[in-house]
Amino acid sequence: MCCALAALLGILVHVSVTQQTVDTAREKALDRLEEVTHAYEAGEPLPPFAGVDPSGLPPSLRDLALRGRRGTMVAADAGRPTMWAAGPADGRALAVRVDYSLSAQTISGLDQAIVGSSVLAIGATLLVGAFAVTRVTRRLHLTAQVARRISAGDLDARVHDPRTRDPSRPEDEVATVSGALDTMASSLQRQLLSEQRFTADVAHELRTPLTGLSAAAELLPPGRPSELVRDRVRAMRALTEDLLEISRLDARTEQVDLDVHALGPLAERAIRAAGAGTEVRVVRDARVETDRRRLERVLGNLVANAHRHGRPPVVVTVDGPVLTVRDHGPGFPEYLLEHGPQRFRTESGSKGHGLGLTIAAGQAAVIGAELTFGNAPDGGAEARLALPGAGQAEPPG
Repeated sequence: MCCALAALLGILVHVSVTQQTVDTAREKALDRLEEVTHAYEAGEPLPPFAGVDPSGLPPSLRDLALRGRRGTMVAADAGRPTMWAAGPADGRALAVRVDYSLSAQTISGLDQAIVGSSVLAIGATLLVGAFAVTRVTRRLHLTAQVARRISAGDLDARVHDPRTRDPSRPEDEVATVSGALDTMASSLQRQLLSEQRFTADVAHELRTPLTGLSAAAELLPPGRPSELVRDRVRAMRALTEDLLEISRLDARTEQVDLDVHALGPLAERAIRAAGAGTEVRVVRDARVETDRRRLERVLGNLVANAHRHGRPPVVVTVDGPVLTVRDHGPGFPEYLLEHGPQRFRTESGSKGHGLGLTIAAGQAAVIGAELTFGNAPDGGAEARLALPGAGQAEPPG
């Protein structure tokens, strides 16, 4: 807008000054033509700047005079800008000329001044605008980066815009957005920490009575009621341990014990520990640096989920640093594919609390692996675990 305004003002000044200069020169030429006409009618000699049918008179102005009318025109005479004025005189053209060089130089100098000042004004405007816009966009980029960090789980990220921290400084729109983002992040962090503390406290409080209940259940006489009580106590203890594990994962205080392992044998041991009914296929083995206990926990939860919510056969495939667990059931539900595992949510008729996949995703993040969920084209759920730090691949067996 500033550039367009500068150009518009320059054009308006050029047109106005040019019109005024031409009008002044035209009036002067017509006044001289009037004097020369009187002298011609009186038979007096004509001055040097006047003549009848002079050679340099523009043809269009000559034709106008021959038709009995007066007119003026700017044209070149001997290479110099000249203002011509002509009128009728006994069937011929009586013309006078006025030197227009100074006026042309004035207009040319004005145009150069307008162009130069416009270039300087536009350049200064662009520099100031670029500086101001760069500062604003830099702050906006910082706000966007913090928002992405928060969405990725870094709840300690804050913008800390100086305008929001200093009450004496006026806030602009960017500072308002930054302050709102920081406030939202703080509120979200407080709520999540409160939920994490609640989960951990509940799990810890349940541990003591469950231990006593488990010991009491073992003292019950044999029979179906005793088996039901022991089964429910074991389920409650497993649920409590899962809640404690989730609370530790939420607190992000887990430490990994890294070592180099052959992935194929490690997967086979984990499957044997998880129970029968699972096939292991080693397409291409690899040595990876990982935490064996946590990897077995992830793999065990994925296999258990496949057996609980899917249908056999359940197949675990090792292809280099990638582990794939696939069943042949109805597949993962849409909410899980779109938002990932959610605790205490399942959409199948089987028993479950939705904690197995939540723990698997959390433990995978701890060891730096990428766990993705999908459905196979020909049916069945497919969980893919890509491990980092892969070593050289080895052929199976």
